[in-house]
Amino acid sequence: MAPISTFLIIVLVILLFLLILGGAGIYLLVKVGKKATKKARKVANRAVSHMAAMDPGDAGEAERMRLDLRREISITRQAVDQALRDGWGLGELPQLVGEISMHADQLDGQLGLYARQSRTSPYVDHATLARLREHYSKLTTACARIRADLINDQMTHSATGISEIQSRTDLEIEARRQAPIPDPLDQIDELYNRTMIDRARPEEPR
Repeated sequence: MAPISTFLIIVLVILLFLLILGGAGIYLLVKVGKKATKKARKVANRAVSHMAAMDPGDAGEAERMRLDLRREISITRQAVDQALRDGWGLGELPQLVGEISMHADQLDGQLGLYARQSRTSPYVDHATLARLREHYSKLTTACARIRADLINDQMTHSATGISEIQSRTDLEIEARRQAPIPDPLDQIDELYNRTMIDRARPEEPR
């Protein structure tokens, strides 16, 4: 009986191990599937937004504002992240960009809702579109100003370094002018002339 019990225990352990592996595999597949679904949904949404932005009407204008706003937020975040990696002192600028991103997400939803309503209803609320344009303009202008300020800081820092290099270059060139390096060809000519003079000079009697 003992060998049979041991065999059953081994079989149960193997089955349990296989069940654990199967569960882990299913979990990974579900996780990867969710990520792939999110990416596919995001790509599909972008494609739909680009297609909708070609509409010449108010709905198309709203979709174009959505695309432009997303692009402005993205490149502004990239500029701030790059400045942080370079060690720039940004103060509360990253928090400000976060708040701008939050408002941009809200405006993106409002623009999307307006675009859908404009496509399905013949009645257009021009006052709402004007307010959406105003909010869009304020957010994109804020992003542009932040990027311009970051570029100005980088240019100022680079200008300081370039000025130092220019000063060092001037000093080095001036030092070389004050202490010119002898030309090897001139040294060879001088040595040759000395040799010829020594040969032409009569030997002194011993």
